[in-house]
Amino acid sequence: MASIAAPLERAGAPASTGLVSSTLTITRRAALRYVRTPQLIVMASVQMSLFFLIYRYMFSGAMRSVGVPYVDYLAPGFIATGILFSGIGAAVAMADDVHDGYIDRLRSLPIPRSSVLTARAIADTAILGLAAAVTAAIAYAVGFRLHGSIAAGLAAFGLMLVFGFAFEWVFITLGLLAGNSQAAQAMGMIVFPFAFISSAYIPVSTMPGWLQAFANHQPLTPMIDTIRALTLGPRADAVVGHPAGHYLAPSLIWAAAILAVAVPVAVARYRRG
Repeated sequence: MASIAAPLERAGAPASTGLVSSTLTITRRAALRYVRTPQLIVMASVQMSLFFLIYRYMFSGAMRSVGVPYVDYLAPGFIATGILFSGIGAAVAMADDVHDGYIDRLRSLPIPRSSVLTARAIADTAILGLAAAVTAAIAYAVGFRLHGSIAAGLAAFGLMLVFGFAFEWVFITLGLLAGNSQAAQAMGMIVFPFAFISSAYIPVSTMPGWLQAFANHQPLTPMIDTIRALTLGPRADAVVGHPAGHYLAPSLIWAAAILAVAVPVAVARYRRG
């Protein structure tokens, strides 16, 4: 801990430089945690990929009316929601840092408070991106195909990372509130209703009417539909009803709203200690 915290103890740097340098240093520390504990990266990737394979082969026979092969329908939605399940690790990691006293050490240093949490969000989003990339590769190996352009596929992946970054702040807040890893993991399960009551695995139109109302007015569905439309290309209108542009604005509004709420709450909790 001392070797990581030492560069942060320098005083007299401009405020903007302090924010950038401290964020990069703490991001490096968070990334090193994964490098020194590779099981965390392996399990995040394997767990997401394993569940994808279960869904792909268990439900493909029952889902023949979605307009495309089920694997093409499933992959974008599953990867998008999978980054949320992997994000539970961020809540656990933050709770561990609080419990072990690392956060108290950082609070005592003359660095911008927001840099600590921003670094955590950046590092964990990078791990989410790696897990999502591995799952996308496995999806391709078992039949998923990109029907849009490569640029559209990259845009879809980028949008997933944007949402992953936004939800990282939710998990960071939960980790700060939990105080220990067990509680953080339990609190992180709040993502399950949002993941399953969405368009990730089945069309919303097949749900009961009261569930459709929730599914259509929560953050994941427009994001998933945007990503699905980008990957389906010309088939998007027939499957999701509209091109990607129709869903993009609500997706970005939801991401901005999540950040607007979660970031101040996380920073306030961090400052209170």
